[in-house]
Amino acid sequence: MKFVTVNLESTGHSSTDWVGVLLPDSRSQSDLVVDIRQAIEDLFPSEDTCNYDDMMSIIYASGYSIPLAQKVIDALERDNLISKYATEVSQLSMRSPIPLPPQLRDCLLFEEHLSNAYAGLRSTRAAMEDDPDAALLRYEKQGLYKIPDVWYELPLYYKANRFSVIGHQQPIVKPDYTNKLDFELEFGCFLGEEVKNVTPVEAEEAIFGYAIFNDMSARDIQSREMQGQLGPTKSKDFDTGNVIGPCIVTSDSIDPYDCAMIARINGNEVCRGHSSTISRTFGEVIAYMSKNETLMPGEFIGSGTVGGGCGLEIGTYLDIGDTIELEVEGIGVLSNKIISG
Repeated sequence: MKFVTVNLESTGHSSTDWVGVLLPDSRSQSDLVVDIRQAIEDLFPSEDTCNYDDMMSIIYASGYSIPLAQKVIDALERDNLISKYATEVSQLSMRSPIPLPPQLRDCLLFEEHLSNAYAGLRSTRAAMEDDPDAALLRYEKQGLYKIPDVWYELPLYYKANRFSVIGHQQPIVKPDYTNKLDFELEFGCFLGEEVKNVTPVEAEEAIFGYAIFNDMSARDIQSREMQGQLGPTKSKDFDTGNVIGPCIVTSDSIDPYDCAMIARINGNEVCRGHSSTISRTFGEVIAYMSKNETLMPGEFIGSGTVGGGCGLEIGTYLDIGDTIELEVEGIGVLSNKIISG
């Protein structure tokens, strides 16, 4: 099942976010969003609708909310009532499934990307010096920007800015301090339970669902910041820099380790990868994160970029007016336009 957070503001009717179930519509090029709460009130008035106030409510009560949502969709399809409770996506404004997640962490789970990215960062940083060729040789001799041994030993991650999250079709504002704005083709999971000191199997079972993630990056800034060995700061931390969506696909509806991944700029495919090349499972990563630390429902954990899945690797960056689309098989397409601040 696919859950979305949407808004009617594009129609002028409301400025309040609400949650629905995303369904394909064979009669239209636009998918449909079913107002699941209204359908429950009409068809199953004895059921509790407070579990559909927002996405966090659905997650906290997932043992109840998902089966009931499926029961409602089955009834609507059986009685040919979908159109009564559905609105075309094109008539709605999309939000990130959880507009303000309780925590946002991003990992480095694809070795090919990491190898390519370090090579790209070496070249980017060298190009900023007076003698780029000499600088590049010096970096290589010093062993800078290469995969560290610790990456093979630990599932590394950092905590991103949860306040800068946007969703499908919301504009990405290009920071005025970068000339190399980059996309990152990722996906990630939302936790469905509170976990601490769990095994990888227990962690995997605690995942509520999956979404596409575009971890925007200012590569020219990142090439300098990473020399400080504290992780990225302004190369990642800017408004609209974390894009999650377009929906949450519940974990029972997808195999996250068997998904084609594609990126397009202005409609043209620029790279393609596959989630099967991931180095560790989300269960393994969450188990490590949960060591002596409580992780909460609704936390989002990104996979890191799939191999070949960003401009740093392929030599293509984004500019004002570009539209970046990320597609992950089984989830959908996450599309955003770059605008000026």
